[in-house]
Amino acid sequence: MRRSIVIAVALLALSVVFVGSLSLLFSPSTTEVEADDSDVSPRLTSVNGSESKFWRFLSPEQRFQQRSPINVIVRGDSDDVLPVMTDGHAGDWGEIEGTTGGDDAENETVLEERAGHAAGLEWGEADGATRYAWIDPGPDERGYWTDETAQLENGDYYGYRYHIRLYESPNDADQWIAMQGHSEHFDWFTLRHRVDGSEAAQSKIESDFMDHPQVDTEQDIQRVYLANDGPSDADGWATVVDFTGMIVLPAGVGLVARRRVAATDTEIDGSTGADYVSEHTPDAIDDHLTDVDRRRIAAAYDRLEAGHIILVFTILALFLGVRMGGLFLERRVGLLTPHMIAAVLYPVIAVGIPVATVLIARTLERRLDAALVAAGSLALAIWIDYGLVGVESLPIDVVFQRVLVIIALGLLAGGAARRATRDLRHNDMLLVGSVLWVVVLSGTLLGYF
Repeated sequence: MRRSIVIAVALLALSVVFVGSLSLLFSPSTTEVEADDSDVSPRLTSVNGSESKFWRFLSPEQRFQQRSPINVIVRGDSDDVLPVMTDGHAGDWGEIEGTTGGDDAENETVLEERAGHAAGLEWGEADGATRYAWIDPGPDERGYWTDETAQLENGDYYGYRYHIRLYESPNDADQWIAMQGHSEHFDWFTLRHRVDGSEAAQSKIESDFMDHPQVDTEQDIQRVYLANDGPSDADGWATVVDFTGMIVLPAGVGLVARRRVAATDTEIDGSTGADYVSEHTPDAIDDHLTDVDRRRIAAAYDRLEAGHIILVFTILALFLGVRMGGLFLERRVGLLTPHMIAAVLYPVIAVGIPVATVLIARTLERRLDAALVAAGSLALAIWIDYGLVGVESLPIDVVFQRVLVIIALGLLAGGAARRATRDLRHNDMLLVGSVLWVVVLSGTLLGYF
């Protein structure tokens, strides 16, 4: 029992150091990531003096929750703007320019904000993938909730992508499109997309407008403060694009991973001594080592088993293989829906990794070594995976979940080692690790992490 506690403490220290410490330094706090779910009185926004207005946030339910901030507004008709965004061609952009209404329109205030209370709410449950916008058509008409006119994406569903939701004006004469753009990545633990922020997507859309040769960056594009900062990294400023501009999104975002594999040939005669360490250590390092240091390195070298190397590469291959497999099936196998791909690959994480870890750990002698190698390998796999999809910071709840997963896998490996199963096959570490793994993954799927 005492040995199990020592191993658990070592796993906690390893997971906190390699996942928690660096992540917590750069991760936003919970208050910075989570949106305000409390009901508020809507502050409505109109575009260029139009009769219709919209609320500055989107909500997952038909109630006023400040969840997703509107961060891009395009003056134009959706029938003309959408083909430009999806096909990358100019389309009928010239016809949009002819409906500006003269030079006076350019001199008017682009946005007018008014505080008001909405009437005639229709309460109901929202679909998980839908975000509702509150639209007020104008005088003598009642406001209402509406779902997206369209959704656009740029990137890979099972990797990293930009995601845009578009909502068009209810009146033909107003001609505006409100957009909410954000960047997100697919989280294989939750089987859902996790939003990374809105600033990168807004900057991407704005940059694409500015790069188009027919757009005047001084006249057609500006930023206006909507005071809808708070959720994620939103700063409250929205990009406003005149409908004479054009937006061209690139075909896709590529993910490139470069890996280096180094191999060394060594001969092991059964034990390693201080002289062996001294002979095979560069002089610049060996000069700073004492005999005690050399003996400790030699002892650690003697503990290394072939199973440790196999365990490292097995965990890396299974975890990263799920990410790369999802991207491959998404791009190459058009018959499979996202739900089918998830059903095929998720068991590799939920069942394949712990089962493979236990089977390989049974060939290892020492409990602590098996636990640390398994936990360290999973921590390394998680960092490589986030590097592939371009994630730069993690919310605290994600860090906490990853720490628990790493500890659970380490306990499974330690409990399956030979010394742990010598007296009792189903020992405390194996049981605690199994329960923790099931509870954490189940809780993650249910939204508790």
